Amino acid sequence: MDEKILKEYLEFLHVEKGLSTNTIEAYRRDLVYFFDFCKNNRKITTDKIDRSDINAYILKLHNKNYSPSSITRKIASFRGFFKWLCANGYGKKNPTATIEQPKLPKKLPKVMSIEELNRILNSDLNEEESLIIELLYGCGLRVSELVNLSTNDIELKSKYLQCCGKGSKERIVPFGKKAQSALKQYLKHRDYIILKNKIQNEKFLFIKESGKRLTRQDVYNFIRKQGEKIHKHISPHTLRHSFATHLLDNGADLRVVQELLGHSDVSTTQLYTHITKKRLKEVYFAINKNS
Repeated sequence: MDEKILKEYLEFLHVEKGLSTNTIEAYRRDLVYFFDFCKNNRKITTDKIDRSDINAYILKLHNKNYSPSSITRKIASFRGFFKWLCANGYGKKNPTATIEQPKLPKKLPKVMSIEELNRILNSDLNEEESLIIELLYGCGLRVSELVNLSTNDIELKSKYLQCCGKGSKERIVPFGKKAQSALKQYLKHRDYIILKNKIQNEKFLFIKESGKRLTRQDVYNFIRKQGEKIHKHISPHTLRHSFATHLLDNGADLRVVQELLGHSDVSTTQLYTHITKKRLKEVYFAINKNS
């Protein structure tokens, strides 16, 4: 595999497609592992690779018990690469042209009830922890959007924030009085951390007591511990799912929820309507069970 071509393709994903660093790294790994497999089968150059090589690699992944979603993503990686390869004159044939993308069953995301959220919010949380919950749930932020917030992204008086989502797409999200109050409390504490650690020109909103930036893993660990209070396994994305579901439960327009979540396609947001329908059925049958 020509490293120069791979580098050019990854640059294309970054500049033209606007994919995140994590997504591009996942694509790079998928392609490198696949080409290593082909190299072991004496397929040294991309023009020698055919459909049988891809089928053999997919079979290998199945035998290693890779999940259907992982295999589907890898197929998407190969498809995108070979399509780009042909379009840019680096190849004459696309071995993925006749490969169909497997249809995966849509899993309904886990959501929390209002009572469960209140139980966490009313527990012993410090200023930073309260704000994390308020922004993940009250604004439906992704964990990466949360940790990358800067103080300049917050309009405290007007009660809205600006965040950068997938594909470097920016969006504006309003927040309520509780989040506003949590922000005021946290910003006072943040000033103390900055003075204590003698930090200068720190733009990121969330700073740990040590003076270092809050990481995605820090947030995951914190949310997991909160789940223990309600005897559930939850992640930061569970709060985002709950945000969307509760909005739809209370009559919010699907397109508005799409905008708030930063979904490029409304079909992604429509998944949450299945949750509300499922809950309606559960309530209906629970009421009529004893009647």
